[in-house]
Amino acid sequence: MIDLIKETTDEPTASGIAMAVGSLVSSGFIQPGQQLPTIRSLASHLGVSPNTVSEAWRILRAHAVITTDRRRGTTIRSTKGNLDGRYWRVPVTSGVFEIDLSTGTPDASLLPDLGAALKRIHLNLPVSSYLDAPVVPELEAELRRRWPFEPEAVTIVDGAQDGLDRIVSSLIHVGDAVLIEDPSFPPLIDMLELAGARLIPIPVDEDGLDPDRVRSHLSKNPVALFIQPRAHNPTGACLSRERSTALAEILEGRPITVIEDDHSGSVSGATVVSIGTHIPDQVIRLRSFSKSHGPDLRIAAMAGAAAPISTIVSRRRLGPAWTSRLIQHLLLSMLTDPESEARVAGAEAEYTRRRESLSRALGSHGIVPAAGMGLNLWIPVTDDQAAVWALAAHGIGVAPGEPFTIKRPDVSHIRVTSGILDHDFERIADLIASAAGPQRHGAI
Repeated sequence: MIDLIKETTDEPTASGIAMAVGSLVSSGFIQPGQQLPTIRSLASHLGVSPNTVSEAWRILRAHAVITTDRRRGTTIRSTKGNLDGRYWRVPVTSGVFEIDLSTGTPDASLLPDLGAALKRIHLNLPVSSYLDAPVVPELEAELRRRWPFEPEAVTIVDGAQDGLDRIVSSLIHVGDAVLIEDPSFPPLIDMLELAGARLIPIPVDEDGLDPDRVRSHLSKNPVALFIQPRAHNPTGACLSRERSTALAEILEGRPITVIEDDHSGSVSGATVVSIGTHIPDQVIRLRSFSKSHGPDLRIAAMAGAAAPISTIVSRRRLGPAWTSRLIQHLLLSMLTDPESEARVAGAEAEYTRRRESLSRALGSHGIVPAAGMGLNLWIPVTDDQAAVWALAAHGIGVAPGEPFTIKRPDVSHIRVTSGILDHDFERIADLIASAAGPQRHGAI
């Protein structure tokens, strides 16, 4: 086993050794219950200090890949573990702040009228059976009409976050290499770390992922690429058509699934761009309706490549099986109602106005947020925790940038939800500028 680990280790660092062992477990070369070599013996063969191997074991133990006891030594576990996670380090507690710009949620006053939609459907809503199709046929037809490419399969899940969880649970295994944007959505990072994935962070600029950086990591055989094609959370970046084409050319024909998380949907303020227009059989696109039509709907569409979606649907049959058809009919009612559609379009324009207004106000203080669209601003600061506390002292809630990042960045950031701020831009910008410190350029 020592020789196997040595041959698989690309870098003789703690993370490199941990990734090598995780990859061997994922590929089946090392089986659950097998005993690992002692720290000293492995360190000697790898030419590293015992502390380096000890740290690698700590990483693997945190991901529940290995377990240690006095009698058996260190062995491979058969179950995945648990982490405290990044998500709960983002302040989202309701009622704490006078103005809470930390949540990333939509403005309730801009949502379509759910009551009117319910009145339109209650008289002719069919009674469902357990044996009915999981997706209302009329809704599937409407979604296919709106999709940026012809999907092989369509299903409905309980929001984008539920969709991401089902994708990770069904497709990602311990030791799998996964390409992911950095910074990224904290719950997604948590999900992948809980699954024991080897995260390969790819920097994001205003046009999305750099294709050359993606290409440089293909030798690590990643099984998935997670990307937010528009209104990236937290930066607001939007994938350009040129980047989309370049990424498709790099990934075409490879055993990798691209997961596009279109979480802002119709209120992103950006045009629809999808890698699926080029390689539809390798792409799963998630389209959430929470920010555009209401968080309490808890509904998102998942469409694209048939094989992975079929795996997800089959696994879901063992649990809830389908998303409430009542909610599906409610969404269909709003998607086909001109007044609701006009309301969503108005919300998109208003969110863009608010983002640009706060960005301009910050610019007057020499602060340049990351360029982008959507409900959030990614603002450079000297120290994110210090900025969070300074703003909290004035009754302003913002999210620290650290939970969104995988690799420690050169510049700290805070995420500010501009989407729920409809006035007082200058005062808020002044407070942010005071909290930000001297770090004022907009690098992601």
